Amino acid sequence: MTRPDLDEAIGKAERHAPFLRRLIARRGDVVDRLAAEGLGETLAFAQAEADAEKDDALALRRQRQAVALAVALADLGGAPLETVTRALSDFADHALDRAIRAAIRERGGGGNADGFVALALGKQGSRELNYSSDIDPILLFDPRTLWCRPREEPGEAAQRIARRIVELLQQQTIEGYVLRVDLRLRPAAEATSLAVSIDLAIAHYESSALPWERAAFIRARAAAGDIAMGAAMLDHLRPFVWRRGLDFGAIGELRDLSRRIRDHHGRIRAPAPGYDVKRGRGGIREIEFFAQIHQLIHGGREPSLRAPATLDALAALSAAGRIDPAEAGRLSDTYRLLRTIEHRLQMVEDRQTHRLPEDPAALDDVARLAGLDGGAALIALLAPATEAVGRLYDALEADGAAPLPGIPSDLAKLLADHGFPDPAQAAARIDAWRSGQTRTTRSAAAREALEKVLPTLIAALAEAADPQAALLRFDDLVGRLPSALNLFRLLEARPSLLGLLVRVLALAPALAADLARRASLIDGLIDASALAAQPAAPALAAMLRRGEAGEDYQGLLDRVRADVGERRFALGVQAVAAAADPLAVGAGYGRVAEAALDVLATATIAEFEKAHGRIVGGELVILALGRFGGGTLTHASDLDLVYLFTGDFMAESDGARPLGATHYFNRLASRVSAAMSVPTPSGPLYEIDTRLRPSGTQGLLAVSLDSFERYQAESAWTWEHMALERARPVFGSQSARAALAGIIDRALRRPRDAALLAVDVAKMRADMAVHKPAAGPFDVKLIGGGLIDAEFAVHLLQLRERIGITPDLAVAAVDLEAAGLLAPGFADALALLTRMLIVLRLVAPGGAEPPEPSRALLAEACAHANWDDLLLAYDAARALIGGEWRRVAGIGRGVDP
Repeated sequence: MTRPDLDEAIGKAERHAPFLRRLIARRGDVVDRLAAEGLGETLAFAQAEADAEKDDALALRRQRQAVALAVALADLGGAPLETVTRALSDFADHALDRAIRAAIRERGGGGNADGFVALALGKQGSRELNYSSDIDPILLFDPRTLWCRPREEPGEAAQRIARRIVELLQQQTIEGYVLRVDLRLRPAAEATSLAVSIDLAIAHYESSALPWERAAFIRARAAAGDIAMGAAMLDHLRPFVWRRGLDFGAIGELRDLSRRIRDHHGRIRAPAPGYDVKRGRGGIREIEFFAQIHQLIHGGREPSLRAPATLDALAALSAAGRIDPAEAGRLSDTYRLLRTIEHRLQMVEDRQTHRLPEDPAALDDVARLAGLDGGAALIALLAPATEAVGRLYDALEADGAAPLPGIPSDLAKLLADHGFPDPAQAAARIDAWRSGQTRTTRSAAAREALEKVLPTLIAALAEAADPQAALLRFDDLVGRLPSALNLFRLLEARPSLLGLLVRVLALAPALAADLARRASLIDGLIDASALAAQPAAPALAAMLRRGEAGEDYQGLLDRVRADVGERRFALGVQAVAAAADPLAVGAGYGRVAEAALDVLATATIAEFEKAHGRIVGGELVILALGRFGGGTLTHASDLDLVYLFTGDFMAESDGARPLGATHYFNRLASRVSAAMSVPTPSGPLYEIDTRLRPSGTQGLLAVSLDSFERYQAESAWTWEHMALERARPVFGSQSARAALAGIIDRALRRPRDAALLAVDVAKMRADMAVHKPAAGPFDVKLIGGGLIDAEFAVHLLQLRERIGITPDLAVAAVDLEAAGLLAPGFADALALLTRMLIVLRLVAPGGAEPPEPSRALLAEACAHANWDDLLLAYDAARALIGGEWRRVAGIGRGVDP
């Protein structure tokens, strides 16, 4: 800081802060060094001076004087809030660490702190300490490694160490004190000693911890003593803090705590003399809780949101789209303002206070320390900022609706008014939930949460095309849950989800079945990003790779399955909610599958190489065919894969258990298929179909690129070359993918006998019609004039004319239409049937006519005004495709199979 800034800061301190005035008089050496060298060098000097002093208590007190004075003057001179709080926090860490080591050394234990750690919570944990803050450590010991005197129990030794630490830090002497220490945040503080064994602490947090303790651990950090031991414990407790499943009960607990704090400390709700800048409405604590609530909601899925510091957390939440950037900016600005005023309050007499003075002169002193004209200007500055924060925080909790009638007959009457066709049955179902007859609503907490959400639930069900069916599916969902408590709390906290949930339950049996198996899928819909397009496959793969530190292979499989399951469910909801074109949804399904394959294949290869090493010069390459090759999937699609490998098939791997190349890549391919398809506790992922590989089920699972090329040139049947029309390399190095693409291109562009080709293709389609007939009038894939006929027509033309060779069937159809080889409108007809297929797989997967409530949805998704218009378009599309298939194949002109 410049000399003028320092002189101005000294002037403010001497006029308005008696504590600082006394320090300036006592520690002129600190002022001189600050003027000559700046804050960083002054703090380093204070550290060196303390290190040279053998008396621990004296050293820490003298260092605290220097830190308090230097930081205060830098703060008054304009140093950023983050610089100030970091310097104070670093000193607290150092002081706590020295006190721990001193307490152990005084007992004869040497200078190390093995087996004893201080976890910093609160503002010390997030390195945001305020000027006169106390610290809230949790002191833990490991009885297996803590140094003890002969015949001394580790627990008793730990208590003596803890008592001495507190004495060293907070005992008032002629030199002052170091830090006030509050140990009430330790596990089960009412029943445990000052230092808690690490085993007892872990058992507490894993079994009986309260929700506020989870929030406290957002900012937990191993700060002093045996850092490695503390860090290992925090790693172990990460699932306790950051739960993948959303726990809106914990969010409610934080809100209740905030209300109690307001009631207790908020007798003056708006800035005025006596207002509490920390605990009052719109104060520091509400900004912190606002960030922590959103971190607890989203941080289990998004590690980037786990920032301990409030300003960092707000920035991360804004960057991730979890809170509005303008709101994040407003909260951050107000946080800096309130923390700055908090520091000014505490500088006056080094008191841990957060209240604006009620005495006008004292309030003026605080204001002038902040560079304002007086108390009135300070109140005017704080009022609009805290009011904005208070409104944002209040908006986290919506007012509840009026409760439903408790008498079943009255409830049935209300349900009849809401349009339920069988209100008595609906009332009986609801009464079963309310009375605890349903297993998952037997607890009082679950029934209490149910009552809060019932009014909005019934209103949402009433909006469904078939309220009764939606209610029955919701009943099935509730009955399958281990507990319905968290579902009810989620729906209460996010009422906007109810509309989506009811639409899914009413219209999409495929998605409803997914929910019944895994209710946590709804967690992925908590904000609007669930209805956004999935990113490109490489970006999505990068997101899927972001796991926890130290995550093992099985953990990765479970996490990716859970993430992919949520994304596929969200894509289905996009289609059902008419939030996206079904073609975009299908492409999204394809990108998710490609990213999942990329991540799981890469991880499986790494795991396989641990045992068997690598094949030098060889790699696994994966070819996608069918819908996956074309890049557009449905909710129910399996993945058609062909496994290939590069390099010398005679080579051998270089690991501890070497394998020959062919055996190596076949076993590896089997492992990849298992990673993609074997169910884990997080559910199944994809069905994998490898029957399109060379020689089908009789051939090897994985063959070399050379063998694949020979097979395609010498042995492949016409249908296998048709399958190659939708082939796309989806895994492997760029060079390997390019080599494989070249093989495919050469196979597809070779000259063919047009007449023989037409006969082969027509016979294949006739055989398929016999062995796989359409399941119903809306089996748009297999029905005459459906997608299979369209695919056969396109593939026959691609092979015969060598035009439109691309795995994307829609693009190929456009190219062939442009070349005059397909009738105008063919590509549009293909698009209509594809849209219908994607939506029908969700709403009527059996191929029968979709139920009445789903017809409007299907028509809207296909851009038609109503069901009748869609039927006309469907018939016209089938007629066009069927006619083009017969014309292209020559059926009826002497080439019928």
